[in-house]
Amino acid sequence: MGSQPDQIPESTVGLRRGWTTGACATAAAKAAASALLGSGFLDPVTITLPGGQMPAFALAEEELGDGFAQAAIVKDAGDDPDVTHGALVRVTVRRAAGGAGIRFYAGAGVGTVTLAGLPIPPGEPAINPVPRRMIAETLAEIADLHGVAADFDVSVGIDGGEALAQKTMNPRLGIIGGLSVLGTTGIVVPYSCAAWIHSIHRGIDVARAAGFDHIGGATGDASERAMAQRCDFVMQQIIDMGDFVGGMLKYIRAHPVPKVTVAGGIAKMTKLAQGRLDLHSKHGRADLEALADLVREIGGGDEFVRRIAGSNTVAEAFSHATEAQLPLGDVLAERAWTTAAKVLRQGELQLLIFDREGALRGEKKMAGIDPAIL
Repeated sequence: MGSQPDQIPESTVGLRRGWTTGACATAAAKAAASALLGSGFLDPVTITLPGGQMPAFALAEEELGDGFAQAAIVKDAGDDPDVTHGALVRVTVRRAAGGAGIRFYAGAGVGTVTLAGLPIPPGEPAINPVPRRMIAETLAEIADLHGVAADFDVSVGIDGGEALAQKTMNPRLGIIGGLSVLGTTGIVVPYSCAAWIHSIHRGIDVARAAGFDHIGGATGDASERAMAQRCDFVMQQIIDMGDFVGGMLKYIRAHPVPKVTVAGGIAKMTKLAQGRLDLHSKHGRADLEALADLVREIGGGDEFVRRIAGSNTVAEAFSHATEAQLPLGDVLAERAWTTAAKVLRQGELQLLIFDREGALRGEKKMAGIDPAIL
């Protein structure tokens, strides 16, 4: 459900864009409020996004009851692998007492904030500021059309959201009981990973608000577990940065934490050592020729260097280096530390490289960053 192609241009690689949970909730709220005030359910229902686009949504369910109206819309994330794609976003609207304004509640499947540091204070439903504003502005327009005050109680739910939330970072952010209602533009851009980057930023905010002076970002489950054990971290100190080490470090630079650990697997940290800040495989493999040149620098002979360059994977190259007792891991950790330090520019930084079994394969110990020598 959405606009025609000329309203929202397709991405340059031909992937279909979708709609955020916030956009779906806004449309459902508008349809429900219209019915509650006597004008029936709008279907399709058109809303205005922050950027001025005007997508239309079809209703999947509608119900008008005693003192309430409820509408539901299927979340269409386009071609993005969004965990909420296909979920039913359900909004119930009731009239509130005069002067109450618009009050938000967490329906089934929407979480409640329990930790400080997020854009919404503890105790509030996890409906972010932009979706709240979109819903409030839309309901104010509907109320004005009917000549009444915009006093409504709005409950936003997502069917199955509590189970889906276990596949997200919500539990470690202290959002309990379900998903968050997100979105700043209303549009989901396929593979932009905006939700993941948003979660990285919110995780840093939560850690800072809790007063932690040391946090760590990891590329995956094995490195996360190994880092947590080595650094004695609790959940709120751990950032699931995935491939977005650059995005994490830039946010910490703007929102400082005194000590930062970056941990990852062999292949990902080799990319970081080679100057890459987005570690996703779609941006290319680690450069084995450059790795072979590095092995030559640390004492590898010609035949051994050829074996490194001819390896199928970085893991195989590491295996060869281990057999030859060359300190490849520590050298890569040193270079990866330098790449990360150039982004962070302040505080102290540690770099850890782990294999798939969680064994430490390279380390640059915690050290202060001197911007003058970077």
